[in-house]
Amino acid sequence: MTERKPGGMPFESWVDRQIREAMERGEFDDLPGAGKPLPGLDRPHDELWWVRQKLESEGLSMPLPPTLALRRDAEEALAEARGARTEAEARRIVEEINDRIREAIRKGLSGPPLNLVPFDVERVVAEWRDRQR
Repeated sequence: MTERKPGGMPFESWVDRQIREAMERGEFDDLPGAGKPLPGLDRPHDELWWVRQKLESEGLSMPLPPTLALRRDAEEALAEARGARTEAEARRIVEEINDRIREAIRKGLSGPPLNLVPFDVERVVAEWRDRQR
């Protein structure tokens, strides 16, 4: 499709002709996804759909503000501590995330409010012990 639109021909009819000729040559045959519904049609409209799709296809995630990233890390650490193999491992996980939380409270992080306080290590370890029984 390197040819230019002839002068005096309406743009739409030129485009229509290009598409029709390409179809006749079979250039649209065997395209991936042919005959299948478009993915995401059932989802609400999202202006950044293409950004999310690209991030997903590249195996990346949307960057979070530091406070939200720490909240997510804290939730993951708590879940990891609850599933730890040993009491010492559970304690280490909670203490490490608590160090990060204290540092964030002391220095401050950008983003929405942190709304996070260090976990009670002894309570988390006690919960871990209860799960082991």
